[in-house]
Amino acid sequence: MSSNFVTTFFDWFHVPPPPEPEAGISPDLLQKVRAIQVKTNYLVNDIMTGEYVSAFKGRGMEFSGVREYQPGDDIRLIEWNVTARMGIPFIKEFKEERELTLMLLVDVSSSGGFGSVGKLKSEIAAEIASILAFAAIKNNDKIGLIVFSDNIEHYVPPKKGKSHVWNIIRTILDFNPEGKGTDLNIPLEYLLKIQKRKTVTFLISDFQAKGYENTLKLAKQKHDLIALWIYDPNERNLPDVGLATLEDAETGESILVDTSDKAMVEQFAQLSKKDFLKMKRFLNSIGIDIIEIRTDGSLVEPIIRYFKMREKRH
Repeated sequence: MSSNFVTTFFDWFHVPPPPEPEAGISPDLLQKVRAIQVKTNYLVNDIMTGEYVSAFKGRGMEFSGVREYQPGDDIRLIEWNVTARMGIPFIKEFKEERELTLMLLVDVSSSGGFGSVGKLKSEIAAEIASILAFAAIKNNDKIGLIVFSDNIEHYVPPKKGKSHVWNIIRTILDFNPEGKGTDLNIPLEYLLKIQKRKTVTFLISDFQAKGYENTLKLAKQKHDLIALWIYDPNERNLPDVGLATLEDAETGESILVDTSDKAMVEQFAQLSKKDFLKMKRFLNSIGIDIIEIRTDGSLVEPIIRYFKMREKRH
């Protein structure tokens, strides 16, 4: 076995070490953060390579210099002053202003604690945020975080660097919100207040809220806003488990239903679908894309599918 092969082998499986544990961080939390980093590092490096960069372009092109003309170059890029001085054709070169600021708006309200199959919605939100954070850092973009419920629970200003990603992931995994409800106006208004320059913003939520349409419109006018909608399949189609008590995790209200009543179950499914399609049409009408993530499905496939669609569109 050659030394090059050994080097490549270990590079492939290499996971950057975590920063030195801070005082107060528990071994359990450190293990969770390490596990999610191993998983997302693999997804970002081996599966999403190139997709993120292609989907999210930089702010524009900036002049980087001149070089001699070569056959096949675009003649519209000829730098005529330099060409006249040197006596041979030169062309202008540009490079993309790549640096982006990615903002993650993560809903930590009580409804995120639901998950009947697979994982909880809050766990899915943490993993998605981690994947996007690693993709951003890998491409040297800044990444910031707003954690919200019906309040702003926590804010991490945009920065670069691996230790910064650790801070973001640890914050999401270990956060104990004060609020139970969901108010999407709160994080969107906060974003508009603190971010004067355009950002790429992912709003990660189950969207169990009302009355945020106007704020969404305002936020979309300034930022590149994408809705990442997390849902459990049994929130849209009730399983047949006989009599069951459904409780709203955010308000505490409960209702007894007979899930073996096919007419009631069908009506519930139709109303859920109607509400979703209504919101989807509204988001599309104001230019906001939706990525739907099921708690029992793949996290990566819907995101990559969206990145590819976005790349073609641009």
